[in-house]
Amino acid sequence: MALVVQKYGGSSVADAESIKRVAQRIAATKRDGNDVAVVVSAMGDTTDELIDLANQVSPLPPARELDMLLTSGERISMALLAMAIANLGHEARSFTGSQAGVITDGSHGKARIIDVTPGRIRGALDEGLIAIVAGFQGVSQDTKDVTTLGRGGSDTTAVALAAALGADVCEIYTDVDGIFTADPRIVPVARRIPDISYEEMMEMAACGAKILHLRCVEYARRYGMPIHVRSSFSHKTGTWVKDSIEGNTMEQAIISGVAHDRSEAKITVVGVPDKVGEAATIFSTLAEAEINIDMIVQNVSAARTSRTDISFTLPRTDGQTAMASLNKIKERIGFDSLRYDDQIGKVSLIGAGMRSHPGVTAKFFGSIADAGVNIEMISTSEIRISVVVDQDDVDAAVTAAHRAFDLDSDQVEAVVYGGSGR
Repeated sequence: MALVVQKYGGSSVADAESIKRVAQRIAATKRDGNDVAVVVSAMGDTTDELIDLANQVSPLPPARELDMLLTSGERISMALLAMAIANLGHEARSFTGSQAGVITDGSHGKARIIDVTPGRIRGALDEGLIAIVAGFQGVSQDTKDVTTLGRGGSDTTAVALAAALGADVCEIYTDVDGIFTADPRIVPVARRIPDISYEEMMEMAACGAKILHLRCVEYARRYGMPIHVRSSFSHKTGTWVKDSIEGNTMEQAIISGVAHDRSEAKITVVGVPDKVGEAATIFSTLAEAEINIDMIVQNVSAARTSRTDISFTLPRTDGQTAMASLNKIKERIGFDSLRYDDQIGKVSLIGAGMRSHPGVTAKFFGSIADAGVNIEMISTSEIRISVVVDQDDVDAAVTAAHRAFDLDSDQVEAVVYGGSGR
């Protein structure tokens, strides 16, 4: 007997028929002799619709009340799923995040999990029940208020719960048949990746791959929890995310995939005095505003003026906050101006195999150049090369890089079964 934690995304429980189909899959796992705990997202676009509703009522909803509103979406789907499972002859019990023991910090809208104390979930499993847990939410350790974990929070809930329960596997069910070498919406001939390391998956998630959230993969790596990404619409084998096998270089692909991200913006601080500490002041100011910075490029100081330009990328949603924060220190630093560009995209080449293969960078840049795409910024890690390009050139760059590294499949493998794309 195994203990299996399953997570079903919004597109998998989008309507009553979908919920009944998911209930049948859960019941089948239980009939196979497994203990089953399930984490579920809100139905379809419910979360986006609730945000729209809140914005109609208030242009700036209080964060605490917005969290209280948004957590209702998962409560609806968890209760309906428990009803559907009961209709199949199995007893299920639903739990909110706080009832499941998901304890977080007090940061509304982007809370982080501090601990999981799954006493009630363990008790339900010991009784032979199927436990259904609302994803994306928890309870603040300090204020005892309901909190939400932000985008991808249900994935993180599932992995954290699986780790706390000592589960054998965490199955993430979505609307595609696993993890692919590129977004199938851009590259229809992308290949399914049978196995991928935590390290590579973290880079793909950080670079825009939407299939798993970065925090979820970080949590899984920390606790050594294997993740099995599968489609709830088919019975195909999916993709395993787990520890890489050292020494298995013969089967290690040079490149795992090409990821892209259209959610970033670029800020250039023009004419920064070339003095010790100025860059530190700029990025300390952004850190105080709780803004995460991605890529950074500093130009060589001009000999005539002893001034330099510093460019960096950040989430587009934080763009205006960053501009306002930097304008407050303009006189103190003495830079000339700020430039803001939200029409950019990031394209990233990822693969642990590139460590030992020279020429990968040249081939990547060459393929992008052959596609007629101009590179604005470059960033690298041991297993990743990222470039910033014009937003309109993202598709061309992804397609060219995918083809250059022979990642194209002979036939269409990737099928997107559901999801509205909001």
